Amino acid sequence: DRGIGGIEAAVKAAGELSYEDGVKKERELFMELMSGTQSAAMRHYFFAERAANKIDDVPKDTPLIPIKKVGVIGAGTMGGGIAMNFLSAGIPVTIIEMAQDALDRGTGVMRKNYENTAKKGRMTGEQVEQAMGLLTPTLSYDDLADCDLVIEAVFENMDVKEAVFSELDRVCKPGAILATNTSTLDVDRIASFTQRPEDVMGMHFFSPANVMKLLENVRGEKTSDEVVATVMDLSRRIGKVGVLVGVCHGFVGNRMLHRRQAEAVQLVNEGASPQQVDKVLFDLGFPMGPFAMSDLAGMDVGYRIREELRKEDPANGPARNWTDELVEAGRLGQKTQAGVFDYKDGDRTPVPSTAVDGIIEQYRSNNGITPREISDQEILERCMYVMVNEGAKILEEGIAARPLDVDVIWIYGYGFPVYRGGVLFWADQVGVKAIFEKVNEIYQQTGSDVWKPAKLLSDLAEQGKGFY
Repeated sequence: DRGIGGIEAAVKAAGELSYEDGVKKERELFMELMSGTQSAAMRHYFFAERAANKIDDVPKDTPLIPIKKVGVIGAGTMGGGIAMNFLSAGIPVTIIEMAQDALDRGTGVMRKNYENTAKKGRMTGEQVEQAMGLLTPTLSYDDLADCDLVIEAVFENMDVKEAVFSELDRVCKPGAILATNTSTLDVDRIASFTQRPEDVMGMHFFSPANVMKLLENVRGEKTSDEVVATVMDLSRRIGKVGVLVGVCHGFVGNRMLHRRQAEAVQLVNEGASPQQVDKVLFDLGFPMGPFAMSDLAGMDVGYRIREELRKEDPANGPARNWTDELVEAGRLGQKTQAGVFDYKDGDRTPVPSTAVDGIIEQYRSNNGITPREISDQEILERCMYVMVNEGAKILEEGIAARPLDVDVIWIYGYGFPVYRGGVLFWADQVGVKAIFEKVNEIYQQTGSDVWKPAKLLSDLAEQGKGFY
């Protein structure tokens, strides 16, 4: 790493050279680092994060809806984490569950999280009680009648969403914002379950919701400017970095992620090991690779999404693969100490699994696949270039307004290294023309629509330009 290398060289110079020569050497090293790509990437990101909150097509004088009380549907991991953001900002929350034991369990976890924060000295016992004192647990939707904003955080299933939003439409006061925390589902369809689609919006929090700073705010076809402006302003009030996106399956972050995850699985199908794929992306700067990330999130999360897609469109839904077999065998990730990798009790370190190796070998055999050696460079190109191409399609479609929106989402939501500036900033450093040529080459080989070059990518390559 150039930054660490520069610091080491400066320390060495301080010990070996005279003061005058040491200071001169330190200045040379500083100027070299300042003109390097890491410095450029971090300066780019500094401004991108601040620009993400500015929405060009929503007038600056758009009136904001006062948010004095918030409702949260669901007291599970997501619902509890979402509620904590508002409680910590001094905004009262009414949280609803279907059963008393689930409600008690959820509020108990919230209190424990606050108490753990207090033990680390980040808040006082008095602040814990203040936050929890703003919480009203309930089993009745009728208690949401005076909320200015209600956020749904229930099971990722359209039938469940329909039942919830029909009920919210009945009980919530006129002008209340009705938000969904869905990570993939159609916000416009969810809005259609109400008589007030202009008040419906997506607020996609990232897990753990009380920690992760990204908030992917999804504007529906009929969402009003007042609702958009209020939600973007509220994001800042609760300490989040809000990014506005449009409606499509997976929005920006998960749409790109699903492409990468599918490519990671395909690379293993062809002969790579899960640990090889993970190491390549870890070495690029991600905090963990695709498979360790699946284990952390829970293998059943992606499985449920794939099952939902297969149910909706049996002909074009995602094909079954060896990861489905892991879930059906009870290997759900860290929570069962077994997913793509094995885990020891109390230890999050992924350990390669001989059982999974056997399942992968059997999958290859059943599908007539002869494994081959796959280079680290091929893994890097296929996992990253498929995301760049999808990012270009997202910009073309207007799902994201600017390249910086994509970059902010990937840094704050998925741990893309800030010193690389974001997926599309990184693409400019690699060279858009080189990426286009490789994407087109893979498209010609596979004929897969996933690899069909985005027109924007093609145009930039032809013009010798980048995303920025």
